[in-house]
Amino acid sequence: MMLQPASLADPADFAHVREWVFDLDNTLYPHRINLFAEIDRNMTAYVAALLQLEHDEARALQKRYYHDHGTTLAGLMLHHGVNPDDFLEKAHAIDYSRLLPDEGLGIAIKALPGRKFIFTNGTVAHAQAAARALGILDHFDDIFDIVAAGYVPKPAGATYDKFASLTGLDASKAAMFEDLPRNLAVPKALGMKTVLIVPRNLDEVVLEQWERLETSEGREHVDYVTDDLAGFLERLNPFKASERRPG
Repeated sequence: MMLQPASLADPADFAHVREWVFDLDNTLYPHRINLFAEIDRNMTAYVAALLQLEHDEARALQKRYYHDHGTTLAGLMLHHGVNPDDFLEKAHAIDYSRLLPDEGLGIAIKALPGRKFIFTNGTVAHAQAAARALGILDHFDDIFDIVAAGYVPKPAGATYDKFASLTGLDASKAAMFEDLPRNLAVPKALGMKTVLIVPRNLDEVVLEQWERLETSEGREHVDYVTDDLAGFLERLNPFKASERRPG
């Protein structure tokens, strides 16, 4: 699948959408900011301390759990009985100052008709801190996090079902924005419009092979691909030109 620039977003494909669902990390803020790298380091340190492993061993195990179970936490809970609250608190002890207000993204999200949600494998506190730093928190109706999911992460179908049940989501009128192709498979099957957010310079970032669209089993579940979320959303609001990003 070729990368489709934001200018190719077809407003007609989204005219029915009244439920807007956004992943958080590397979706609402660009991959290049690399905020998740700090969380990643915290998780590696946690695994190393918990299991008394050297750094490289801990990182390899962390990544295996992430790949096999959707999150490192899910693997740690299954195999080691880890307290999820303790893990999440330590994993998200990060500096949010590198996230700056994104006025254009805020305008684009606010202009979308209907309800807006953040659906994350992180915590509400993490989502609130990140969205507040971006200046977009007030534009969302609710946040569904890993705690609300019973610590069962995306891409598990039961987690999407719980999200829909708790929010009253109508999947036939919904769109989901994600940075991981496999996390869009269930939304597509439920009837949602799906948009994959990719790094702006694909050759300059490090992605696991299973995270890449060209090698992912979920590529057939992706309707659109963009490296410019704000621009994509603006395209879906053609009559909001006067409110678009300055400059």
